[in-house]
Amino acid sequence: MPGKVRPDDLTAHAFDRTGADDDRVRQGPALGEDAAAIDVPAGTLVVSSDPISLAANQAGTLGVAVACNDVAAAGADPAWLTVVCLLPPDAPDAFETVTADLDAAARDHGVAIVGGHSEYVDALDRPILSLTAMGVTERFVPTGGAEPGDRVVIAGPAGLEGTAILAGDFADELAAPTEALDAALTFVDEISVAPAAQILRRDATAMHDPTEGGVAAGLVELAAAAGVGLEIDREAIPIRPETETLCRAADVDPLRIFGSGALLATVPPDAADGRLDELRSAGIESASIGVVTDTGEEIVEIGSERIDEVPEDDLYPLWAGPAERD
Repeated sequence: MPGKVRPDDLTAHAFDRTGADDDRVRQGPALGEDAAAIDVPAGTLVVSSDPISLAANQAGTLGVAVACNDVAAAGADPAWLTVVCLLPPDAPDAFETVTADLDAAARDHGVAIVGGHSEYVDALDRPILSLTAMGVTERFVPTGGAEPGDRVVIAGPAGLEGTAILAGDFADELAAPTEALDAALTFVDEISVAPAAQILRRDATAMHDPTEGGVAAGLVELAAAAGVGLEIDREAIPIRPETETLCRAADVDPLRIFGSGALLATVPPDAADGRLDELRSAGIESASIGVVTDTGEEIVEIGSERIDEVPEDDLYPLWAGPAERD
């Protein structure tokens, strides 16, 4: 099954294998942390890398947004990108299409593409991108900073990226209205969380950009990184009608599909209402969806459901095909 390396394997084989010790590294590899943080003379350099390996539709647009989101969620303004672009040799137009998407998306996000690598690979049947985003901040916000009593805030609706993928990659398989599919394709233009992060980072104790596994996985990662529990009101989480429609057609959970476009944050209770007012004034769908608990268990309760490990993304079986889904 494709997807992220499981947390227990990362703990066993990656987190203690980080090369030379360097006191300038404020945040290195750790469960739930999507970005590294390195102290530099101008402040803290935030660095994050992400692949785009399965979504074929607008891979460059998705890749820039996803990479920049992790930097923004750590409190920095994304400024620079490097891109590794691997291409199938029998798709001669793919490079032109991908680089045009990358350029347009980078301009929209105000980031410069400063380097990378491109090559054709015989084993591929679709482009694979790996992007590294960088930015500088004076206040690094980790995933693992949540404190008991903080309110859990979401900025942006759940499943936005996953809805766009359903419409772009699986439209022919879904018995869904054309209007919903057409609207969902435009969601790829809304998955930047940088505007929300600029508002929340002033007070947030933690911020996290849910990607694979959706909002449900993002909440589990946030709780695990901080060693806390979360009590979440599922009904308070914003979900667009098109997401509900396409997820119902695909028989997937809106909280368990790729979640770029939503930003999770924990905010001290005396600051939460003010930040929510700012988000709404900026036209960003947002809500207070729960509270950080100190129960001694890293458990996320979403309504009546209790989750203690990162769920797999519901879209992966769709890529696997009907035989593997059965």
